[in-house]
Amino acid sequence: MTEPLLEIKALSVQFFTYQGIVRALEEVNLTIGRGEIMGLVGETGCGKSVMARSILRLIPEPPGKISHGEIRFKGEDILKLRPWRLREIRGNDISMIFQEPMSSLNPVFRVGNQIEEVIMLHQQVDRQRARETAVQMLEQVNMPDPEQTLRKYPHELSGGMRQRVMIAMELSCRPDLLIADEPTTALDVTVQGQVLTILDDLVRRLGISVLFISHDLGVIAQLCDRVSVMYAGKIVETAPVASLFAQPAHPYTRGLLQAIPSLDEDRDPLRVIPGIVPRLVDPPDGCRFHPRCADRFEPCDQVIPRPVVVGPSHHVACHLYPDREAGKAW
Repeated sequence: MTEPLLEIKALSVQFFTYQGIVRALEEVNLTIGRGEIMGLVGETGCGKSVMARSILRLIPEPPGKISHGEIRFKGEDILKLRPWRLREIRGNDISMIFQEPMSSLNPVFRVGNQIEEVIMLHQQVDRQRARETAVQMLEQVNMPDPEQTLRKYPHELSGGMRQRVMIAMELSCRPDLLIADEPTTALDVTVQGQVLTILDDLVRRLGISVLFISHDLGVIAQLCDRVSVMYAGKIVETAPVASLFAQPAHPYTRGLLQAIPSLDEDRDPLRVIPGIVPRLVDPPDGCRFHPRCADRFEPCDQVIPRPVVVGPSHHVACHLYPDREAGKAW
């Protein structure tokens, strides 16, 4: 890989609660290349959304705190930027699509006003030019009758149409990086497929890098080039999509793949990973997955595993693999 567009190094995020300190992310490393679609997958509560919000410094302080690490975007450490520079990057160089578009769109303003304001703010154009760009973007996301859509309020649109509006809005300034935080979770399967096809076509045509966050491995397989698997605030495996699905290395990754429902009559109707996700107020020592792992042995409950190389661009943090070559970048 050439110099990455985004490079996250040893990122740690904490939340201070009445129960104690929640270690939501701990020593997380991630890289995204230019024009690459990077997947981030894991169970609910593993830290995926915290990672996404940390990139744009949207972690509320208090109760949250980015306690350690670097987030380098095109060479600049986002964690050290002044507020005015951060405002320049948000929505212009880095855009983000959230899970539920209804909570992202302002219900009292028309859709057109909201898209136009984003374009006018970041592109320094007049309202007429912003309106033309908004119409063009809605056409690119296959929105029927874009002119009419601009005059509607968010509640007048379906969930799939609102998500298309969000895609059009976030891509209207041609960002270098798009963060998509489970953008199809609230949509039915048919609409989900349409939105993914539109998103995939647009970002590849425009050369935009994407961090695509999901708990759906099927979506990750369809859309992404590489994928990182996260568990309890740590990334346990990173690999090209084809390699991860063909040869999953970490026991947790294998468990996730085995838990995908199948119509095959020769296998169990539903497989599960035994146990529960640990409380991040008091995470287990060593490998955080070891209480649920069938392959655990003596070092697992004492020593934190280091990432090691197990194949081309394939890294895993697990004691099952000898530490011949430590992974320097994920």
